[in-house]
Amino acid sequence: MPDFIKVTEQSSKYRHLEKMSVKELLTNINNEDKTVPAAVEKAIPQIEKLVSIISDRMLAGGRLFYLGAGTSGRLAIVDASECPPTFGVPHGLVIALIAGNEKAITQAVEFAEDDLEAGWNDLQKHFVSEKDVVVGLAASGATPYVVGALEQCKKNGIKTGCIVCNPNSPVAATSEFPVEVIVGPEFITGSTRMKSGTAQKLVLNMISTSVMIQLGRVEDNRMVNMQLTNAKLVDRGVKMVMEQLNLDDYDKAKQLLLQNGSVKKAVETRE
Repeated sequence: MPDFIKVTEQSSKYRHLEKMSVKELLTNINNEDKTVPAAVEKAIPQIEKLVSIISDRMLAGGRLFYLGAGTSGRLAIVDASECPPTFGVPHGLVIALIAGNEKAITQAVEFAEDDLEAGWNDLQKHFVSEKDVVVGLAASGATPYVVGALEQCKKNGIKTGCIVCNPNSPVAATSEFPVEVIVGPEFITGSTRMKSGTAQKLVLNMISTSVMIQLGRVEDNRMVNMQLTNAKLVDRGVKMVMEQLNLDDYDKAKQLLLQNGSVKKAVETRE
């Protein structure tokens, strides 16, 4: 493996942050954040390959697993948890696992990420199989919880991908479809919840959204399968039904939507 350099741990190009004004702090953070989309753009060919294999496996009945530690794990949980309400897919189709389990979502769990066997053990609790795809998230690219899980996946014939922010990392080396987004040193040295976290969030958005479109969960540019879990979403759904069916009656469209449970089903019922 080529030399593994932790760019994410290199010293910030900014010094004496405590002496900066609030405006200077905000401006400099924003200037660093502006570099993240460009780094993600360079990784689009890698992201495309990962999305394609995930889509293929899920269309054949497989699931998508994310696993990570700390910020990476929390971002994975956010993305996975938003798939059912946004796209109307069942819970358990996209699963996120975090080192340290539920407690780690809101609190740091000491040394949880250093357990080389825990990630694979967590995956086995969900009966991971060759049908599935496992994506490891690790800004450093060296988190043992992720490395160990991906190594075991490889041994068991399970397709793997990753999202990392250092080049030539152990996590990328053990992933069949690695995504490397090199954002450079952080504004605060080593604080990967910043640019690295932003990059991972952007890539997760790209992966889940693209996959769900490939699965037919979006029509035109609309979330026609979204769950009607609050008044805002019901109102949005009613307006979609009115538009697609050329209805002028809001109450009638609302009744049709609520009877059928989704925009897609409401429209299909009338067609």
